[in-house]
Amino acid sequence: MVLLLPDGEADSHRRPSSLSYALQLPLARTLARAGQDDGLAAHVVHYRCRGWNATDAQLAADAEWAVEEVVRRYGDIPVCLAGHGMGGRAALRAGGHAAVNSVLAMAPWLPGEASAEPEPVKHLLGRQVLLVHGTNDARSDPELSFRLAERAKKANRDTCRFEVHSDGHALRQHRSEVVALAADFVRGSLFGRAYARPVADALAAPPPLGLRMPLAAGFGRSLGH
Repeated sequence: MVLLLPDGEADSHRRPSSLSYALQLPLARTLARAGQDDGLAAHVVHYRCRGWNATDAQLAADAEWAVEEVVRRYGDIPVCLAGHGMGGRAALRAGGHAAVNSVLAMAPWLPGEASAEPEPVKHLLGRQVLLVHGTNDARSDPELSFRLAERAKKANRDTCRFEVHSDGHALRQHRSEVVALAADFVRGSLFGRAYARPVADALAAPPPLGLRMPLAAGFGRSLGH
């Protein structure tokens, strides 16, 4: 099962954005198709509200609830949390759930250095973790995701990060490559499929090499995605 976590806001008790939800539907369909032979299901999570809301971490709580629902309905199956923006932060935060075996954080929104508490990473031990970030992201600072990846790599060697040159927060400019990367990671982490060479190299490389891996133009064309 892959649970997709839409983008959100830092502080808001308004209803979740229907646009953020809708933007994840094409990726959910693509991932389900890519893993259909293995029995992969993909669902987009509905939040209770659109804000993280400080220590309430409501989007992460909603992600954990969704994982619990998967366990309740389907039993002991591996789950990948895949989030974008604030959903990427939620995926990373909720990644310690026992049923989660992998985390995909796309353009994750992370608090700055002035934050009272750094984002936790030790709970990611034992999970496959992939971050992907556009270098021109004006909403979610890519350097913050690099620094988190550095800390995560020390706690969990199965961590890597890809950079999408000149792309922004929506990762729209190189969308086909990002989707192919996501599909490759989900199939590899959930079903033990061999990762594409760039992903395998990124996971094996020491920092900072495996945390600043460029996502090459055309990635996925030879993978059948």
